[in-house]
This record gives sequence, C-alpha cells and structure tokens, in this order.
Amino acid sequence: MSGKIEIEGGIPLRGQVRIRGAKNSALPILAATVMTEGASRIGSCPALSDVRASMEILKYLGCVVSFRDGVVYADSTELYGAPIPETLMREMRSSIIFLGAILARFGEARLSLPGGCDIGLRPIDLHLAALREMGARIEERGGIIRCYCPQGLRGADISLAFPSVGATENIMLAACAARGTTRIFNAAREPEIEDLAAFLNHAGARIGGAGSAEIVIAGGAELHGCEHTVIPDRIAAGSYLAAAAITGGSVSVVGARAEHLRTVLPVFRSAGCEVTETPEGIRLDAPPRLDAVNYIRTMPYPGFPTDLQAPLSACMCVARGTGIVRETIFENRYKHVPGLLRLGADIRLEGGCAVIRGVRKLTGADVEAADLRGGFALILAGLAAEGKTTVSGAEHIDRGYENVCGTLCSLGARVRAC
Repeated sequence: MSGKIEIEGGIPLRGQVRIRGAKNSALPILAATVMTEGASRIGSCPALSDVRASMEILKYLGCVVSFRDGVVYADSTELYGAPIPETLMREMRSSIIFLGAILARFGEARLSLPGGCDIGLRPIDLHLAALREMGARIEERGGIIRCYCPQGLRGADISLAFPSVGATENIMLAACAARGTTRIFNAAREPEIEDLAAFLNHAGARIGGAGSAEIVIAGGAELHGCEHTVIPDRIAAGSYLAAAAITGGSVSVVGARAEHLRTVLPVFRSAGCEVTETPEGIRLDAPPRLDAVNYIRTMPYPGFPTDLQAPLSACMCVARGTGIVRETIFENRYKHVPGLLRLGADIRLEGGCAVIRGVRKLTGADVEAADLRGGFALILAGLAAEGKTTVSGAEHIDRGYENVCGTLCSLGARVRAC
C-alpha cells in the first residue's frame, strides 16, 4: 500500500465482507513450520506485510516457501540455523516468536530485538525467564539475544506473571522439543493460542489445555509437515463491524465467529446497534447515531481486546453522550487521539483513561497513523467525517488489514490509496 489513504466521508456502509485468517494466528504458525520436517500447507493466510516479513525470515533460514491464493506452502526439510539479521527482525514486533521455534530446531538461536508498532512496552523478559527455566542459557548484548541449550531443553512447570500471548507461544514451541512435560500456568487463553496448538498437534505434537489457563505439552515428539487452516481474524471482524456502526450502516461480516467476540458484541448492542449472529457470520445494523458506551476496559482474553480499543474509541467520538475507555495492556495505545482531535473529536486523557464526549459531526482533515489499530481508527473517523480526510502512515495499516481500501469500497465507501 502507498503511504496515504484518502477518504470522502458521510456514506453509510452497506453490504458484506469476508474475513481472512487471523494475523495473530498465522504469524506463530508460520514460525512453527521451522520445527517441522517436510512440507506444510497453511490455508486462509492473509496477504499482509507482517505475513510477508515472516516468509522472508523463513526464506533466510533456508525454508522453501511460497504464497498463492491465500495459502502458504512451507517446506522446512532443509534448514540452517543462521542468525536472523536486524533488518528482518525489526519489520514486525511478533518476530520474537521465532526464538522458541529456532531454539527447538537447532538448540541455539541468535536474533536481534524485534520492531513493529510503538504502542508501549512489550517486554520479552517473560519469554526469556521461561526459556531459562527450561535449561536455556541466554546472553543479551548490543540488542542481540543469543539463546543456547548445550544440555538440551527440559520440561518445566512455568507460571507466568501475566498471561502474555507471545510468551505462551514461545514456551509452547520450545516445549515441543524438550525432554519431559511442560506445564504453563496462567497461560494466555486467546483463540490464536488454540489455533497454534491445533497446528502443532496436526504436525505430531502432544498439547492439551490450549484455550485454558493451564497448558500441558508432552515434549520429544518428532514434528512433520501438515495441512492447517487459520481461524478467522476476530480483530478484523470487529473492525469492520465498527465501520458499519460509525457510519450508521448495515454490514455482514462473513466468516466471523461470534464466540471469539463475546465481550465485543455487547458493546455494539449497548451503543444501539442490532447485532445478529448468523450461520455465515455476524451482521450489524446501526442506528443513524450511536449511543455512548459508559465504560470500556481492555483486558486479556476473554476480556475486551486491546486491539479493538482504538476502533471502538473512534465510534464513541460521534455517539450521543459521554463514555470512558480504560487501556490496561499497552500504555502508549492512545496515539490515535491527536488525529481524532484534529478531526473534531472531544477527548480528554486522564490517568490511563480516555474520556470521550460524543460530537454531532467530525470534519475531514490530514492526520497521521502512528500504529496499526490506531490507523484503522482514523480511517473509521474519516468515514464518518464531513469532507475529505487523508490518513498518512498507511503502511502501518497494511500490517493487519488485507486490501483495506478495496474492502471498504466494496461496502460503498469512497476510499483510495494515494
């Protein structure tokens, strides 16, 4: 995608959009192919810049990988444990997930600290502490991490201080190659964790409890290539439901799973939307103007997802009344607020909360996306604003939304990359 998106606002969105596989599921699954002997076919992969970055890392490691019609083919039979260069690692934050996979395959991993959106501290100390408990030795110097396990990895009981998704995934990957059994307590419970476990089990791993707070991995199984289809992207689904809500439109999100959005759908209903669960997905019919939602607090799954905080905040900017949003996961996840203010929103930040008083109209302006989800929030605000809005920094949005301009145009929006 080019660096800017132009939006002519004021058009209610109508129609249907089909959701591709979840980015946050596809990325750890691609990393997991490092551990398999043979070829894997991974269906419903989204065409995103983060997916392309993962594929480049796989190619650098010697994997034969291709992407065609939403399917990634990866053959990791012949790999070599080359250190991943900083230029590749810094393209996405979740590149740290390769740590556990490479350590499991080669017994040593050397990589630089990851990049990605600057939405606050996402420390990897939980990852490293867990790997140390499993017998890894870790050296950090000059932004480079070297992990090695001369005696091999061993199973361990690991209690996470916070249910970190990335740490849970790295432990799962490393534990597949460890001697004995690993138990993760206070594990992340996201659907994407379940999906990673499903892929690994298809490949021959023995993992139980994924999706609960306690995951058990029996190590030592030889992993082989397999076929797997990535689950639908719940964050993209919620984002396009928000696009219907903020424009007073009516949109069906085909493929969305309501069970993955149990804390999100009530928020739309509280705002006055009619939300219908169908065999095909989820349909949202919005009123001409939303009602403010009194309070939204982000929490680890199954709580309200931090990735949908910015899109729902954009919706509240034009709602009737005042609402409060509290972000508890990432301290810098209000970088979209200056752009919303420039468009005419009434937002006050106080002690980790955003107090949002809805206004009758927003007015188009030039704004800049600082991160992925905040960038989509600015697009949403532009869809509701009078006149033209230009969102720069669109490369952030390409990390998590496939063909965002084409998708919105299919719903009647006037949006173009420029």
